[in-house]
Amino acid sequence: MKKKENIVIIVILVVMLLAIIGVSFAAFSFSRAGNTPNTITTGSITMTYEEKSNTISLNGALPTADETGMVRLNPGEYFDFTVSSEITGDVNINYEISAKEVGEGTIDGSNIKLYLTRLTETGEEQLMSPETYNEETTENTYTGRPSREMSLYTSSMTSSESNNYRLRMYVDEGYNPQGDGGGLQFTIQVNVYGKSGDKPPTAGETVIENLTSGSTYDDGVDTFITGEDPNNYIWYSGKLWRAVSVNNEAGTTKLVTQWHISAIPYNASGNTVFEGSYMEDWLNDTSVDGFLGNLRDYENFIVTDAKWNATTDSTFLGEMERPSDDGTVVIDAVGLLNMYEYQQTSYTGRPDSFGYLNNGSDWWTLTPASSSVLRYVVDNGTPNTLNSSTALGVRPSINLKSSVRIVDGDGTIDNPYRLNGDNDTNLSGTLLSSRYSGEYIRFGNDENNLYRIVSQENGTGTKIVSATPLKNSGTFITSTFGSNVIFSSSTTIGTFLNGEYLISYVDSAYTDMIEESTTWYLGTVGSGTSYKLAKYTDINMSSTTSTTTEAKVGLLRLGELMSGQFDRYGNNTTYWTLTPYSTSRVCGVYYNGGTYGIDQTRAFGVRPSMNLKSNVVIISGTGTKSDPFEIDLQ
Repeated sequence: MKKKENIVIIVILVVMLLAIIGVSFAAFSFSRAGNTPNTITTGSITMTYEEKSNTISLNGALPTADETGMVRLNPGEYFDFTVSSEITGDVNINYEISAKEVGEGTIDGSNIKLYLTRLTETGEEQLMSPETYNEETTENTYTGRPSREMSLYTSSMTSSESNNYRLRMYVDEGYNPQGDGGGLQFTIQVNVYGKSGDKPPTAGETVIENLTSGSTYDDGVDTFITGEDPNNYIWYSGKLWRAVSVNNEAGTTKLVTQWHISAIPYNASGNTVFEGSYMEDWLNDTSVDGFLGNLRDYENFIVTDAKWNATTDSTFLGEMERPSDDGTVVIDAVGLLNMYEYQQTSYTGRPDSFGYLNNGSDWWTLTPASSSVLRYVVDNGTPNTLNSSTALGVRPSINLKSSVRIVDGDGTIDNPYRLNGDNDTNLSGTLLSSRYSGEYIRFGNDENNLYRIVSQENGTGTKIVSATPLKNSGTFITSTFGSNVIFSSSTTIGTFLNGEYLISYVDSAYTDMIEESTTWYLGTVGSGTSYKLAKYTDINMSSTTSTTTEAKVGLLRLGELMSGQFDRYGNNTTYWTLTPYSTSRVCGVYYNGGTYGIDQTRAFGVRPSMNLKSNVVIISGTGTKSDPFEIDLQ
C-alpha cells in the first residue's frame, strides 16, 4: 500500500492571565476556543485533540516550585487532552505536541514552566520534565512541526490507538513579581502535528549517516564509530561528548565525555570491582555532588538500566574479543568505557596509532587487568595498569535512548550535534541557577573571562569555576598553596584569590555578583579513600565535615564536578584543589588528568571558584564554549 503523506494540525488556544497585587498573583486560567473537540480526517488517518474540561484556574498563584507545580490536581489546575488515530494499512504516523506563544505577552516565557505527562491506568507517566518556555530554531520534517515552537513530546503510531495527556503550566519559582507593574499576560497555542512516513532516525543513526565512508565497524552487536577525528561531537547537559557506538538492535547510542569531568580514586587499594566502587558511586550519585544528579532530565535522555561489562581482561590491545554478557555485568545509568570499546574505536592495528578517544590525558577504563590492578589509557593513547587507589581522570559514559533525536549541529567540535529537549535558545531573563553543570559563562576580564557552572551546591545561587587555570599574557600563573594544607583566605593562595584576583582579574561589575561568603569544605582524601570525604564525615554522607572555612573565593575540591582537565598537549597545566591529601600535601590535578598529593610549598596553577548570587540572570547566549552566557544581576 502506498503511504500517503498527511499533516494534521489541531490547535487549542491556552490563555494564562496574571494580575499582580503587591507580590502575589491573582488567578490565571486556561480557556479553550470552542465547545467541541477539533477533528481532522485525511485519508485513512484521523487524529483528534480533545479537551476534557473547560478551564484551568489557579487562584492566588505565586511563583511555584517544581515539586508543587508537577503534582497539582485541584479542579482547574491541569489541562487534559487526547491524541488518537485511526490507521488502516502499513502506515507509520509521527506526531508531535508543541506549544507556541501568541499575542503580546507581558511576562517573558522564560518565567513560565510547562510539564507534560501521559495518563495511564496506574497514574501519570512523565514525558517531559518541567521546562521553561523555549522555542526550537529548526522545524521537524518528520512530524510537520514548524520552527519557532516549543516541542513538548514526539512519538509515533503504527496502529489505531488513543493516548491521554495532562499539561500543567505555572510560574517559575525564581520569578520576582516586584516592580513589574502588574497586568501580566502570557498566551500559548497548543498544537499537535502528525505526518505519515518513516520514523525519524535515532541520534546514532544521524551521526553514522553523516560520517565519511569507512568510519564505522560493526562487530555484530554494535556499530562502532572509528577514525582519528570523525564528526561525532554531541553537546548535552553542558558537556561535550563523543558518540562511540550504536546498538544494532535497541538503537541506543553510547556516548563518552570528550574531557575529564573530574578525577578520583577508582576504589580502595587492590579492589578492582566496579560494582560498589567509589567510581560507580560518583558516576551514579543523584545528589548535588554526583555526576548523574547534575545531568539534565536524565530520565528522558538516557537508559537508566544500561549494561556495563567490567569483565577482567589483560589481552593486548588489538587482540581483544568482545566480553561475554556472562562475564561481569553491572546495571547502571552511568558507567565507563571498557578496554574492548576503546580498541574498537581507537586502535588501528599499529602500536603508535590511536583514534579520537585518545584525548591526551590519563583516564580510567572499566576493565580490570587482574584482581589487583585496573587498565587505563595513558596520555599517548597506549594502555597501562594501575592500582585502583590512584586518582585518574573520569570520562563518564551514557547510553542515549533510541527516542532521542538530533535537531541541530553538524557534529564538528565547533558546531556539535544538539539534542531535542536540550537545544535552548530564548534564555534571556532566565535565572542562572536553573542551568546545568558544565555550561559556559562570560565572567571576568580579558584572557581569563571564561567560566563554567559547577553546581547549585548552596541551593540558591550558582557555583562557578574558571574554565582554565588563570593566565597572564598567555602564560599560566602559579602560586604556592601556603604554609599548611588547610585553605583559608589568609593562606598564600587564599590571599591571592580574595585580594589581587578580585582586583586585577575581576572588575566590580562581576564582583558584585559574587556571594560575600561561601563555606568551603576541607576534608582530607588520601590514597584509596572515597571522594566523599572531601565534604562529608563518612561515605554515607551523614553530615558534612567540620573542617571548613569561609571565604568569598576558593578552589574546587577533589571529586567535584568540573575538577578535571578540558584540553590537551600544552593547553593545560597542573593546578591546585583545596582538598588536603595528608598533613604535608594537597591534592592537585596534574596536566595529564590524574590527581596526586603535592607538597604545598610548590607552585602550581590556580582555578578560582565562587558562588554567584541567586538573582544573577542570563541576558544572552546559549551556554556553549563558542556562545557562553552573558549574565547580569536582576
